[in-house]
Amino acid sequence: MFKRLSTQIYLTVLITLMLVVFIAGGIWRISGGEREFRQAVFVAGELLANGLPPATAPTSEQRDAAVDLARRLRLDLALYSATGDRIASYGRRVPSPFRDWRDRERRDGRPLRGRHGGFIRGPGGPAWSVPLPDGRFIVARAPDRRPVPRPIRFVVILAAVALLVGLCAWPVARGLTRRLERLQEGVERLGGGDLSARVAVQGRDEVAKLAGSFNTSAERIEQLVNANKLLLANASHELRTPLARIRMGLELFESDPSQKRRDDLEKDISELDDMIGEILLLSRLDQIDQMHERSETDLLALAAEEASRYPNLDVSGQPVIINGDAKLLRRLVRNLLENAMKHGAAPISISVAPDQKGERPGAVLVVSDAGPGISADLAEQVFEPFHRGPSRGRASGSGLGLALVRSIAERHGGSARFEAGNDGRLNRVVVKLATDR
Repeated sequence: MFKRLSTQIYLTVLITLMLVVFIAGGIWRISGGEREFRQAVFVAGELLANGLPPATAPTSEQRDAAVDLARRLRLDLALYSATGDRIASYGRRVPSPFRDWRDRERRDGRPLRGRHGGFIRGPGGPAWSVPLPDGRFIVARAPDRRPVPRPIRFVVILAAVALLVGLCAWPVARGLTRRLERLQEGVERLGGGDLSARVAVQGRDEVAKLAGSFNTSAERIEQLVNANKLLLANASHELRTPLARIRMGLELFESDPSQKRRDDLEKDISELDDMIGEILLLSRLDQIDQMHERSETDLLALAAEEASRYPNLDVSGQPVIINGDAKLLRRLVRNLLENAMKHGAAPISISVAPDQKGERPGAVLVVSDAGPGISADLAEQVFEPFHRGPSRGRASGSGLGLALVRSIAERHGGSARFEAGNDGRLNRVVVKLATDR
């Protein structure tokens, strides 16, 4: 519910302080402090009533008795009748327990707090109001005998509050630091070369989001490093063949400098150059998430333009505008057509249509041929770099064509896969692209 860490810490402290208040109030009620306080006020009223004349005595007699009591006890004192009239006063002025009580009762029907006795405030400072059994009130203040402060009790109360706050805040603080420690361990493991390092994601606060971001970054780094390792290993292996042919061709060219030897050398150099270009392009695509060059491209027009380079290719479909990298889209179409020409059989067709089944607007590009297709167990492997399948050694190429097709499709929010044609054979490559990425 509360995702922000600062909110959790603030609420922990706030709830802890509220618990202190409720616990203190509960202890006060359970221990009978309020009841004992009222009993003490009642007893004080009974004792004071015994030292004063009754309420029916003359006012002068009540006044003299009240003044005499105040002198003997050395108090600022005032005696009030049950109706709120001041009968006597001695010393400094004390607050009235009946102050504005008539107006309050007339307004909302609630009696003044002082009418029940207890601590009251008013002009001249606070005082104690003690009700007498006959309805009169005595208000007294001891100016010269202030209560001795008890700092030890105050310190004990503060210590108890601090202890309670510490106990309640400890689980939150420890949970936070424990997750940060695990995150630090994960960062150290990743920095030490363990690319599989991950941390547990707990909660929904800022630390949890940081842990999720770390896991995503670590996974991406692992994928890039593994892809580069695989690409380097395969590239070093695949480059040996054209380099060996070029070396042998140079040796034969010295003894037989014919045009055929020259053409073979140029063909091998061109194949090597194409392979290096595809390796660099695939490596660059693996390391970027978004394209920097965007333009609106008519996919059907692009497919027709590329198909014109090959004989007997059928192009059909509807125009679909793709907002993407035109050079990469052209490379995607060209690789699909070259793959069909090398490994398929005529007739070869390419079609473009809007994607009606996708979750968002897109295009579907299909390249099909009449060849035998591929087996189901190779339907995914042919999209891996340097995979040539059963045609290895019989057909030219680097094995990077379909890998580039899938990588370009993914950069345009789509996918690439083999599907079965009308004859049930896997001889159709279906590429889906998002129109806006």
